[in-house]
Amino acid sequence: MNRNAKNFFSESERRAIEEVVHAAESKTSGEIVLMVADESAFYREAAMLGAVVFGVFSALISEMLIRALMLHEGFWADGESGFVLQLLTSSATMVSVWTFIPLLSLFYYVWKYIFLKFPGIKLLFVSKTRVSEAVREGAVRAFYEKSLYRTRDETGILIYISLREHRVWILGDRGINTKIHSGFWEDLSAELATGIREGRAGAVVTSVIEKCGAELASHFPRKPDDTNELDNRVMY
Repeated sequence: MNRNAKNFFSESERRAIEEVVHAAESKTSGEIVLMVADESAFYREAAMLGAVVFGVFSALISEMLIRALMLHEGFWADGESGFVLQLLTSSATMVSVWTFIPLLSLFYYVWKYIFLKFPGIKLLFVSKTRVSEAVREGAVRAFYEKSLYRTRDETGILIYISLREHRVWILGDRGINTKIHSGFWEDLSAELATGIREGRAGAVVTSVIEKCGAELASHFPRKPDDTNELDNRVMY
């Protein structure tokens, strides 16, 4: 089964996550939200670059095959090595713009379709910096789109998992960041990423949520009039 955001966790894992979120929030005024995204960006530039690179190579190979079919039988006179040498020489000197450009255009769209059909390939043409920025921007965008910033004391936390990039990001609101150092979230993010990579997604997520709850409780204990401001269910 192809894993995506909605089936990343099993039903039992989702229920366990909801329960641990509820338990963590029962001791703090903070709000914890888990979100799973299929990907953080479309990386259109990577799809275009990949289509151009693969298109050029495909067009050149096709040109060589065309030249091979057009070569005179006499090219075989010097044996296989002689044929290969003359084939490369012929291809290098006889590539025609009238065939190369149409072939490049054709293969560009073929490869672009492949990149769209199998989007994971796009990441071969994306730098690690670009991926990190995309995941961070995806987390920030989700934080505002899901209205996590509207908690009374600005104590919302987003645990963001981006599947395509195999990256996670933990983002806290302003009220939290004034008391909890960013290094704490970085350590939890590393723990979460390692657990997911090792195939322990459900277990590591519940563990990280418990640690988030304990840290929040020490800085933001639950108030008598506290209410559950954000949904405990996994968001997508």
